[in-house]
Amino acid sequence: MKMPSARTMVTSSIVAAALAGGAAIAQQSTPSQGIPNQQAVPSNHANSIQPETTLSVSASGEVSRAPDIATITAGVHTEAETASAAMSQNAASMDGVYSALEAAGIAARDMQTSNLSLQPRYDYSNRDGAPPRLVGYTASNQLSVKVRDLDNLGRTMDAIVQEGGNTISGLQFSLDDPTEAHNEARRQAIQTAVKRANLYAQETGYRVARIVTISEQSSGGYQPQPMMRMRAESADASTQVARGEVSYSVTVDVTFELRQ
Repeated sequence: MKMPSARTMVTSSIVAAALAGGAAIAQQSTPSQGIPNQQAVPSNHANSIQPETTLSVSASGEVSRAPDIATITAGVHTEAETASAAMSQNAASMDGVYSALEAAGIAARDMQTSNLSLQPRYDYSNRDGAPPRLVGYTASNQLSVKVRDLDNLGRTMDAIVQEGGNTISGLQFSLDDPTEAHNEARRQAIQTAVKRANLYAQETGYRVARIVTISEQSSGGYQPQPMMRMRAESADASTQVARGEVSYSVTVDVTFELRQ
């Protein structure tokens, strides 16, 4: 668990307070210049906040949870002498990838093309200033796949390879609905901020009157790089993946009004 960060600041301006008080006295002693019922406007309005009575606190909360989904990038990378051949071979292999994913129970809504490209390949080894020579084409088709059955994640990746896929990358674990985790991190952050504000107020002879502003920065779904281990003891053995935990954090910046 990452320790919460904190930043506190108490600002003081005795000169500003003295000037404000002097201005109020001067206003009250100024003649009305013949205008009846003229009254001086008080400088200590109930909603005003003097700079010397504010305290700013920054605090963080972090929550870790076991993930319930994984997102992988998988697909096919092919090379051929012509562009049409590269695309044709790629399409044939991708048919196998789609079939493998459907057989693994991956819904259509959980598959999305993340990259589709066709690029020429050149030979730059020519000497004597000769221009690069076109030697073929490379086609790539990549899918972003959301796997909800984590117990079958390894077998799903194996099936992709067996059916023609030759690229798997970008494995990322997360929560399908991180709302509860984010809210718990928020509770931790604001509770820490309030406790610190009360501590600073008590130690300086003040009390916390109210919260003036709250701002938030949040992040989530991060975890160490997942570890994969290939097993080949038998034909039934599948790739093992350690899912670990994912963390969600929230940082709040809170400004308090202090009063004596």
